[in-house]
Amino acid sequence: MKLTYPICCGVDVHKTFLVATIITSDFESPKYKQKRFSTFYRGLLEFKQWLLDNNCKDVCMESTGKYWVPVWNALEDSIHVVIANPKWVSAVKGNKDDKKDSKWIGDLFRMGLVPSSYIPEKDIRVLREFTRYRSKLVSMRSSEKCRFQNAFTVCNLTLDAVVSDMFGKSATDIENYLLESDSVDPNHCVSLLRGSLKKKSEEIINAVEGFDMTAEQKERARIAQVDEVIGRLVSEYEGAISLLCTIPGIDRRLAITIISEIGTDMSQFGSSKRLCNWAGLSPGRNQSAGKKKSVKISRAGVYLKPALVEAAHAAVKATAANPYFRIKYGRIMQRRGKKRAIIAIARMMLTSIFAMFSTGEVFNPSDILKFDMPEELKKKQTLSALFSHWQVDFSSLGGGLALLRPFLYR
Repeated sequence: MKLTYPICCGVDVHKTFLVATIITSDFESPKYKQKRFSTFYRGLLEFKQWLLDNNCKDVCMESTGKYWVPVWNALEDSIHVVIANPKWVSAVKGNKDDKKDSKWIGDLFRMGLVPSSYIPEKDIRVLREFTRYRSKLVSMRSSEKCRFQNAFTVCNLTLDAVVSDMFGKSATDIENYLLESDSVDPNHCVSLLRGSLKKKSEEIINAVEGFDMTAEQKERARIAQVDEVIGRLVSEYEGAISLLCTIPGIDRRLAITIISEIGTDMSQFGSSKRLCNWAGLSPGRNQSAGKKKSVKISRAGVYLKPALVEAAHAAVKATAANPYFRIKYGRIMQRRGKKRAIIAIARMMLTSIFAMFSTGEVFNPSDILKFDMPEELKKKQTLSALFSHWQVDFSSLGGGLALLRPFLYR
């Protein structure tokens, strides 16, 4: 194996401390230097200075929970830091401790055996925090609705006793009015009613009477503020969002989620295949002794993969205006089934995103004419391809094929 990093450092990170091992390789056996630091900010600065004093500019550490983030924040401006997936640097159980783990990580890293995890820029990381938080809120929507309703109940609002859906149009307008105004006008609440709820105007007045919610409680109820913060964070990525929205099935919300997960710089991944593998959309390879075991997709891409699958479901239901993915899905589904076909469409979309971010071009697949061209043009191209095949197979006929040309293009 070829030595990749002559001077490097392996780090074993914990909640309150970290153990670092600097490895210096020369013509003889490697030399090790170990030291333990606190994970408080002052301790991280001491760790950074220790690395610079030893001329160490390459560091590798395991992605342990969120404990690696403060270390990354302290080192990223002047030191090359590699975050390793735990499965690539796990030591043998039964003969390991913090010092041995740090040394083992450093030994693997200096020989180039540790692949780097993708860590985006700071602005993308901040955006990712909000999009992931929003994703969790959506997944817990039922629980949040119950908490939202309870927040009004404890503030003397019994609107849920009058309306059947606290999140219907009339109820939502009343709730927004109550949250935004300092005083409550029951007659204005009645003017917001729609349809059959107009018959319950007296009950609505009784329900909102006595409503009292503090400013702090109002802020708690405004979950939509997360979307407002996200809107401010993506102001510099409007061009990339518009580019992604040219793909059938991807709207603005999904485009923001995709950008927050992979960013816009595709050089981090190198190729579309590596990106699809990182997102958990590529089948695995598990074969030994001539036997092929499970090749299911991995569990990677916890937030990116569901977004792409959602976009794939929307794309395959597209109308005649955008039949590209729908036709692709139909052909794959006949051979592989619905679930595999959806994953295949999601992978196609991610491959397209890689190409679009790399070239700056809008969505325009090379084979889209096979699905969007008029029927007459399809027949003409089919006959042209057939004629080319004849010309190769029967080239010995010479000019005889010229006699067939008028009949092929009628």
